Amino acid sequence: MTIPDAVWTPRREWRRRSHELRTSSVVIVQICIAATLAWVIATELASHRQPFFAPIAAVLCVTAALGRRRRALVELAAGVAIGILVGELLLSLIGRGSWQLALVIAIAASIAVLLDIGRLATIQACTSAILLVTVIPTASSVQQIAVDRFVDALIGGGVGLLVSTALAPDPVRILERDVGAVLSELADLLGGAATALRWGDAGVAWTALQQGRALEGPLRGLGATAASSEELARISPLRWRQREHVLLYTRSLRYVDHAVRDARVLTRRIHTMLRRGYTDGVGAAPALQQLAGAVRIFADDLAEQDRFDEVRQTLVGVSRLATDALTRDASLGLTVVIAQIRALAADLLYATGTTSDELDDLLD
Repeated sequence: MTIPDAVWTPRREWRRRSHELRTSSVVIVQICIAATLAWVIATELASHRQPFFAPIAAVLCVTAALGRRRRALVELAAGVAIGILVGELLLSLIGRGSWQLALVIAIAASIAVLLDIGRLATIQACTSAILLVTVIPTASSVQQIAVDRFVDALIGGGVGLLVSTALAPDPVRILERDVGAVLSELADLLGGAATALRWGDAGVAWTALQQGRALEGPLRGLGATAASSEELARISPLRWRQREHVLLYTRSLRYVDHAVRDARVLTRRIHTMLRRGYTDGVGAAPALQQLAGAVRIFADDLAEQDRFDEVRQTLVGVSRLATDALTRDASLGLTVVIAQIRALAADLLYATGTTSDELDDLLD
């Protein structure tokens, strides 16, 4: 069985892409509103002709807000504006051509670096300057157009920032969705690991291991989700009341990450043990099965937290059940498996808000 066979299927890929479309629907709406509003402001209020940079900057700012911080939006708007201003002013003096393109890019990038406004600003300054030199025709009133387009970029950036803040999605719901998805996958792979121990099947353990490895991408995504959600709860007035709830989620993410990594170590050890013919791990299967059940309850109860006491009691029971499975003649592999089960239980107890002192009392 290859890694793709264990992880990728057309149905799973379709579900993933459909999920991405659903989760991106809010951003698509934000993009449409921001681009249209930026165009209307630039044409109707600022009276600019063909202010194409306004909706472009608005779209770039809205999309940059995904998983980024507010500074990224400022960098983006500033970079676009610098590239436009430098490109327009220099083209009026030196014209167009290959060496002019190189010079405009160098100057725009240098200004962005000297202003120390970030890598994103430097990239956008260069791309905006390239667009002006290679695509956009010259005009008689170059200086006025330069100012207009500079203002258009600022209008678009400001509108993008405003829309992404005012129409921000619910950060708690985003965290609940993404953390819950990772925990559900974690519960599935733990259940698979328990089945592998119970049947003595290295192939089932291998499949569980690949499921754990496949969680690396979602884990990285959780970091971006947490940063974005914290930013939304901090800068959006409509979300200020959710700050504490968001912090509860983000504090748990560290331990969810640890739990997934411990699960990968666990399934790797189970696979190695079974592949080498050791079958004494069957006694640890009930503990793993209970652990999977606790993770499912935890995933389902993230929003309300009504059953966290039940989760904690189950995790303590898992730790004790795993310890009871450690016999005097246990193999080294089983010893490691028991240790990893206990480590997983501890990680999840921390994720529910258990302190270190409380954990010591519970697991002693």
